[in-house]
Amino acid sequence: MPASRADLMARFSALGIATETREHPPVFTVDEAQALRGQIPGGHCKNLFLKDEKGAVWLIVCLEDARIDLKAAPARIGSRRLSFGKPDLLMELLGVEPGSVTPFGLINDVGNRITVILEERMMQEALLNYHPLGNDATTTIKTPDLVAFIRSCGHEPRIVALAA
Repeated sequence: MPASRADLMARFSALGIATETREHPPVFTVDEAQALRGQIPGGHCKNLFLKDEKGAVWLIVCLEDARIDLKAAPARIGSRRLSFGKPDLLMELLGVEPGSVTPFGLINDVGNRITVILEERMMQEALLNYHPLGNDATTTIKTPDLVAFIRSCGHEPRIVALAA
């Protein structure tokens, strides 16, 4: 059973990480999120759940306006040709459905199968925003706290310049 939003918030609390979560109608695209979120401070992000031809799984986390070239990315991150991961693999590893991909889903990757790539430009923001395991809310977190959370899930994120 995947972690719930309550489980996620309990993890943040146990780590001493302060967050702020705002509820909103479900959003499935960056455009929908921009229209509904109002004035939430910080960098707003998107997440690419990818699999390479050897079966390795990648989560690229970047600002919502970043242009990620999936043909050039493999050379920069050390993968093979990338394609989007299937919904069943997304649910298995991150415990979320399409439209709700988030680095917070790493709480569910207990086998540490995912390699986490944080886009360099995103990491320059003081605050970052992601869905808290569902696309009906946005959670704001300090950038260093995002890294601490990811590490608490057993992952060592890599910071890579990927945006065009």
